[in-house]
Amino acid sequence: MSQPTPAANASSAPAQVFSIHPIVLPAPGRPVDLQVRVSAPVTGSELPILLLSHGHGPSNFVSSLHGYAPLANYLAARGFVVIQPTHLDSKTLPFRGSDHPDAPLFWRARAEDMSRILDQLDAIERAVPAIAGRVDRSKVAVLGHSMGGHTASVLLGARHVDPRDGSEVSVAEPRIKAGVLLAAPGRGDALSKYAAENYAFFATIDFSTMTTPALVVAGDKDGSPHLTTAGAAWHADPYFLSPGPKSLLMLVDAGHGLGGVAGYDLAETTDESPERVAAVQFLTRAYLRTALYPGDAAWQEAQRALTGAAEPLGRVESKPR
Repeated sequence: MSQPTPAANASSAPAQVFSIHPIVLPAPGRPVDLQVRVSAPVTGSELPILLLSHGHGPSNFVSSLHGYAPLANYLAARGFVVIQPTHLDSKTLPFRGSDHPDAPLFWRARAEDMSRILDQLDAIERAVPAIAGRVDRSKVAVLGHSMGGHTASVLLGARHVDPRDGSEVSVAEPRIKAGVLLAAPGRGDALSKYAAENYAFFATIDFSTMTTPALVVAGDKDGSPHLTTAGAAWHADPYFLSPGPKSLLMLVDAGHGLGGVAGYDLAETTDESPERVAAVQFLTRAYLRTALYPGDAAWQEAQRALTGAAEPLGRVESKPR
């Protein structure tokens, strides 16, 4: 896929984008109110909504509404209203080391943030008049990277057992119609010693209930030894262990950063590749277009572009419902 992106996107030229932040949403019971960024095309109507969940990560600001510009900018320029929250595990907030029962990753609160955003779309449109009346609330998708991929998985239907009382917890969000999981955590019986001791909830993940359509994106060099003993294949578990319809994009030579999706020129991106980021952008947008608009052929065309390249950057497989 060395040169397919511009040609394949010729029918979807990027629009001008505006971005407004912070928009502060009241959040009773949350330690702080919820801050979000909204990025959207300047023109267009009946725009689908994309909820973008940041990773946990070591950087000070990437894990917040300030991160993931390569994805937010690209998808907003191609017709999505992208909404990015700052989750409670962000390094811009002081809660990672708190005694909150869900610290340090706040997996449950992260999902609740997304439902809160959908509950308050009226307030968001009032805060951003430029999108008022231009949003199609029946077309909602979620995209997340790393811990954000886990957030996407539970919003799409994956479940946990609460380690405190053994009860099953579902935070599935029926208003979300499709999702993309980038370098997301996998099954619970392949955790590293560190993950098992510090992130006990990971051990109880059940992907068998993740029924909403999704694209799982993984890198074949993303070993993540601090999290798993299973190697890079672990990040493909959400595809193999969930029911269809699902698709898997396995990227060649990609590490956890998938080329640099979390930000421009990040020092923590160990596999920096603008070409790889372009592939993730292009294929993610195409998948979501077809998932939200079943008559749209973008996903089929994107797969042909990927496999037709002289040196494909990855491979796709899919399973039906």
